[in-house]
Amino acid sequence: MPVTAVVGAQWGDEGKGKIVDTLAAHADMVIRYNGGNNAGHTIQNRYGTFRLHLLPSGIFHPAAQCIIGPGVVVNPEVLLAEIAEVERVGLPARGRLWVSDRAHLIFPHHILTDELEEAARGGSPHGTTKQGIWPVYSDKAARIGIRLGDLAEGAHLAAQLAFIAERKTALLQAAYRHERVDAAQLLAACARWYEQLGPYIADTHPLVQEALRGDRALLLEGQLGVMRDLDWGLYPYVTSSTTLPGGACAGAGIPPYRITRVLGVAKAYTTAVGAGPMPTELRDETGDRLRELGQEFGATTRRPRRCGWFDGVAARWAAEVAGFTHLAVTKLDVFDSFDVIRIAVAYRLGDRTLHAVPHTAAMARVEPVYEELPGWRRPTQGARRLGELPVEARTLLRRIEEIVGVPIAIVGVGPGRGDVIFCQEGWA
Repeated sequence: MPVTAVVGAQWGDEGKGKIVDTLAAHADMVIRYNGGNNAGHTIQNRYGTFRLHLLPSGIFHPAAQCIIGPGVVVNPEVLLAEIAEVERVGLPARGRLWVSDRAHLIFPHHILTDELEEAARGGSPHGTTKQGIWPVYSDKAARIGIRLGDLAEGAHLAAQLAFIAERKTALLQAAYRHERVDAAQLLAACARWYEQLGPYIADTHPLVQEALRGDRALLLEGQLGVMRDLDWGLYPYVTSSTTLPGGACAGAGIPPYRITRVLGVAKAYTTAVGAGPMPTELRDETGDRLRELGQEFGATTRRPRRCGWFDGVAARWAAEVAGFTHLAVTKLDVFDSFDVIRIAVAYRLGDRTLHAVPHTAAMARVEPVYEELPGWRRPTQGARRLGELPVEARTLLRRIEEIVGVPIAIVGVGPGRGDVIFCQEGWA
């Protein structure tokens, strides 16, 4: 059975949650492998509309085991709220949701540090979601983080929290003139979290290995996109974990050779939340129209997303770096009322033409080279086969395949679980 890594092919918010929710109908296990609650996966199904920030998007399929892997950073309050939301619609999480005991905890001082540092940047913010993500990954790299498994280690946990409270107090007071971090409050919070989350915390390695030995179908669910990757994205306007399939191996505990498919997910246009270069961004009525038709508002922050034409250069770059075997194109229906559609096929930088993503400073200066295609001005949401799409929509999809260099396996034509077209065998 396949092990499929689902990876964002753009700046994030590509519709990975919808794709994972759809594919999870035939999955035995869904694993979140990176990030935290700094991004949300929006899912619309028969239970309602949900914005998941930590729970795997397979949680709405009762037969699927769901794992939050060691590569994820966990805000316990957010996780508990999401579990309660899912259970309110009659889907119990206990017994099919596990959180790795190696996943790191987000504390209030991480969120506070994120907020204060972003404010200190003044007019040059990074555009973080202020959820404490980079501070907790910093602690992880500095080897002073607290993992979920530590919640069961009373004396060890107390000693570690005392040290952390002292260090964080020194930082907050020196850099931001802020109040102390109270070790007793941290310990009390940990006790409460352990009482509520204890049944979900597990060594997930045996569970994953058992699934691999049993040749079960696994979905590895990524967060954000390649353009936000710590190494290959537009640094410093990136996240603090890797968004690539290699991150799925480490963040889920899957050997690289076991991943059989890498599904890159891209919108039929481009969006981004936060700062940094975005060459195809439209600061005009067309950009506003894309935002309204696509309901492009951040699932975590509710900030309006920056919108623009499909960036073929960035998508091809993502495909090459991440090794996509297939592509899913979402929100094709947003173009149902457009007369003309554009795709960026190259960048111009001075007298040079670029066909790859340059470093960030140069990326901020490039001008996109566009190719125009005709729109179709007919609804696509009811289509369930590729042949049911207008010929102009099929032409657009073929051109995306040619530019990105990857075959399209899935097309999204609406927000619902059933609003998809499977273009190749083995995905439905």
